[in-house]
Amino acid sequence: MIASPFFGTWSNYRPRGEPLVVSTSISVAANCLYTYVHLPVSHNKYYMLIARALVGFGAGNVAVVRSYVAGSTSLTERTGAMANTSACQAVGFILGPVFQTLFTLIGEKGVTWKIINLQVNMYTAPVLFGALLGIINIVLIFAVFREHQVDDMGRLFRSVNFEAEGNGEAGEDSQGSIDLVAVVSANILFFVILFIFAVFETIATPLTMDMYSWTRKQAVFINGLILGAVGIESVFAFLGVKILSKKTGERAILYGGLVIILIGFFILLPWGNQLPNIQWEDIKNNSVTRTVFSGSFASFWTMQIQLPSNNSTEAPGCPIVQSWCLYTPVIYLGQYIAAVILIGLGYPVCNVMSYTLYSKILGPRPQGVYMGWLTACGSGARILGPVFVSQLYTHFGPRWAFSLICGIVVLALLLLEMVYKRLVAFSVQYGQLQEQSS
Repeated sequence: MIASPFFGTWSNYRPRGEPLVVSTSISVAANCLYTYVHLPVSHNKYYMLIARALVGFGAGNVAVVRSYVAGSTSLTERTGAMANTSACQAVGFILGPVFQTLFTLIGEKGVTWKIINLQVNMYTAPVLFGALLGIINIVLIFAVFREHQVDDMGRLFRSVNFEAEGNGEAGEDSQGSIDLVAVVSANILFFVILFIFAVFETIATPLTMDMYSWTRKQAVFINGLILGAVGIESVFAFLGVKILSKKTGERAILYGGLVIILIGFFILLPWGNQLPNIQWEDIKNNSVTRTVFSGSFASFWTMQIQLPSNNSTEAPGCPIVQSWCLYTPVIYLGQYIAAVILIGLGYPVCNVMSYTLYSKILGPRPQGVYMGWLTACGSGARILGPVFVSQLYTHFGPRWAFSLICGIVVLALLLLEMVYKRLVAFSVQYGQLQEQSS
């Protein structure tokens, strides 16, 4: 969140290869630091914290990548290029856990290279592999990457930075200003989209443990498979929007994606009468009042349940310390799978459409700063989402948590409806190009 505006601003005034090399080098160094956190005799957790913070800082180059893709494609090429970039990112999310699983075959002990005190085991191998990929990226930047920028019509600029404006090469900037209402609205929509998916990622494991009495190991493994399947679904979704956007336009697809997400979370609401299994724990009283709702109205009945005492074995199920477990209906597995499929379809569509639209609104000017703020909004959403849902879910349960998410999506749809006509490309807004679709 902090690094994205920094690297984005840097890319506006210097060749983009510079922030890309520096940010990737920071990530490589951070991964190497991570492999040596076992060496200090004390305070190892602080070294690990520093290593992870530096990896996060290096990841701020996403803004540079998006700004480059936006600046090196015409309007007709933009959606496809952004979709390709997102598809590659989705493939990375799929393959990452696969490689990590393979590295577990090395074992906890692994091998040690005593000359440099390097331990290669199931914990260090993934980050060493990540460092290797970073080095390969740096080599590719020097060997292959070339600066390139075109305007919305695809005409080549002789310069890629802001100083071109004085030479008249970015003359479109002088013919109009950016619609700030559209820019702010796109940032808000992107925040909501990332916020929603961060909530979904965070809640998956505890939700399935509470609803289906899965152990932590089962929940992590099964949800890992589910998220891997969502990643594959995302790749197909990215490929699909490339074709669909030519017929309907980005705004309509973004609207449709939000509707799909809304339906997904609506399906995820507890609807039945069956209650989840309770994970009984030692409590002072040997009975608790359970309120059970029945029928479609607020009629309910109350009963006393005898609790086992002095039970030291922690059974799977919904913890009794979460009082909502006593009256909130279970979310059936079919509901959960259906919701995952819909959210897994709607999220990638909304994700790529939101920053594709954003890049078109900004026009042919260098977009590093604006893309930096967009990426920062997404990072902020991924920070606040888990905090929001963990507190709300623990205290009030899935009915309140998912109802509020539905409310947030409805507000996002209303915002999109209000600014729908303003979310147009810069060149279309000022009459340089005609909008091909709605």
